[in-house]
This record gives sequence, C-alpha cells and structure tokens, in this order.
Amino acid sequence: MPPRRQPTARQARLGAELRKLREAAGLKATEAASLLGVNSVQMSQIESGIAGVSEERLRRLAAHYACDDEALIAALVVMATERKRGWWEEYRGSLPNAFLDLAELEHHAGFRWDVDFLHIPGLLQTEDYARALFSYMNTDLAEKEVDRWVEHRMRRRVIIESPEPTLYTTVVHEAALRVKVGDRVQALTQLRQVLELSEAEHVTVRVIPFDVDGFGGAGSAMIYAGGATSGLDTVVRDGPHGTVFVDAEAQLQRFRKLFRKLEAVALEPERSRAFIRRLTKEL
Repeated sequence: MPPRRQPTARQARLGAELRKLREAAGLKATEAASLLGVNSVQMSQIESGIAGVSEERLRRLAAHYACDDEALIAALVVMATERKRGWWEEYRGSLPNAFLDLAELEHHAGFRWDVDFLHIPGLLQTEDYARALFSYMNTDLAEKEVDRWVEHRMRRRVIIESPEPTLYTTVVHEAALRVKVGDRVQALTQLRQVLELSEAEHVTVRVIPFDVDGFGGAGSAMIYAGGATSGLDTVVRDGPHGTVFVDAEAQLQRFRKLFRKLEAVALEPERSRAFIRRLTKEL
C-alpha cells in the first residue's frame, strides 16, 4: 500500500501512540524497524501516520515494547484495522480537513464535552445560526460553499440524535447565548433549540452567567472528546493558525481539571434551562 499523502488526525494519532510506546520502552526507531523487517524511513512513516500498520505488526510491537495495557492495545488495533468510510469522507476536497477530522473524532468518542464563550456550540446550532456564522467569518466563500459547510455541521449532530447517542455535556457562557449571530427571530429559534436538545437524557447544558464572581476562564473554549481509554482522549482548540488537536497526557490532565473547574461555577442543568427560558422572553 503506497504511503498516504495526508493522513487524517486519527491516523496520525495511531502513529503517535506507537511512537510514545516505543519511547517509553527506551528503544530507538531503528530497533523497532528491525523487528518489523522494515527500514527506518518506513518506520518513521508508520509513526507519523503516513503508512498503515497491520494488527499482527502492531501487536508484535506492543509485545516488544512490554506494553501490558490490553485496553489500549485493543483500541489501537481498531484504529489500525478499521476500513469503513465515514459519512464525512463525502466532503473530502470540498471542506477543510480539520472539519473532517473533527467529525471522525467525535464519531468514535465515548463522550463529548464542549466549552464555549462566544458562540452556541456547533452541535446545538440551527441551520440559520450556522449559516450566519460561516457567512460572517468567511466572506470569500460562495453561497454554495456556505451551504456545504452548513450541511456538514448539521450532519455532525448525528452523534447526539442517533438511537445510540454520545453522552454530551456543554458549558456555555451567557455571552454566547445573548449574541445575536442572526436576527431576532433566528436568535429566538436558536435558544429554543438549545432548550429542546437539553431535554434529552444524554445531553447536559450548563450556563455560566455574567454575574459569577472571580471568573477568569473566558479563554478556555474547547472540545474534549473521550477516547476508548483515557490516554486516547483528545482536546480540540481553535488557534490563530487553525484547529489544533491536543493529545499530550499532561495537557489532557490540565484540560480535564479546567473543565471540572468551569462546571463548578456553572448553573445546574435545570437552573440553566430556566435561565435560557428567561432569555427567550427578553427577545
């Protein structure tokens, strides 16, 4: 199989995890390459996600690295051997790769946490809200391209609307609820949709009001996707140079603590719904 020109974030993560296991075992890439009967360039391609790896080879590496975490090994095997194309592949070449990587990440996530301060979280957005947002932020997009972006965002809601939905918790600031991305009618429709979705047993919406004392966490927007094991969790953040996928354990621990800290100052779910209902009456 020829090397991939551009691995997905999931393929790159598999390679990165294999590299972490090798480094934890104190082995050089040349030693691992020798074990598999490949050269150092091919080993580098496996660890960067450019080249795939079979289940047999992956398990051989794990054994050689003395990795006894069976849950992790099983999860890596799934990542290495899955062949089914997800619905997001329909958009490859017409949307930024980060959009597709996010859809794939959340498709496989065991749970999902969102934190947002400026906008309604993507999974809760209406079509009109998403369209207004994309059009405003990307003035060079043609109308058909905006349609494509909106369609993709709406399809991502499958993870909370399917018969076997993902557990979803979002912490959203009052500012995001009050900003009128569209007109008054669209803003009201958007808030009502957040309320409707929040009634689902697997969806939790919690609001941080303006009047919380001592709150300095407004720069903490993130998406946190739970992996098959905690070591395979991923944080997604938008930065000045694009979307960043974070998977270093020290960073993951930091974001877990940060999310719990934000939850602690947010209103409880029922009080959050009451808060949003009050906002709808003000529009």
